[in-house]
Amino acid sequence: MRLKYRPEIDGLRAIAVLFVIFFHAEISFFDKKFFSSGFIGVDIFFVISGYLITSLIFKELEETNNFSFISFYERRIRRLLPALFFVMLFTLPLAWLYLLPSDFLDYSKSILYSLIFSSNFYLDQC
Repeated sequence: MRLKYRPEIDGLRAIAVLFVIFFHAEISFFDKKFFSSGFIGVDIFFVISGYLITSLIFKELEETNNFSFISFYERRIRRLLPALFFVMLFTLPLAWLYLLPSDFLDYSKSILYSLIFSSNFYLDQC
C-alpha cells in the first residue's frame, strides 16, 4: 500500500531541514541572530507526517473497507526499526571513541531508553 510519489512533499521536507539546520548553526550578523525560529521546521515535519499517515489510513480504508491499527503499526515498525538499529550500532563505537566518559554515559542511556521507546522521558530529565 504505497502512496503516489509527491515531489512537493520533498520540497517541504527540504525547507523544514533548512530551518532546523540554520537554527542550530546560530548564524548572526551584527549581533542579530538570524533563523531564530527553527522550531518551524519541526512543525512542518509534524504536518507532513500527519498528512502522509492520514493518507495511508484513508487509502487502506478505501481499498479494503477496513483499517487495522496492528497492521498499520507493524508496517511502521518494519520500516523504521532497521534504520534505528543501524544508526545505534554505527554511532555507538564512534561515541565511545570521541565522547568524554560522562557524555558517553549519557549517550548510552539515551540509546537504552530508545530501545524501549521512551527516550523522550529520559531526554526530558536532561
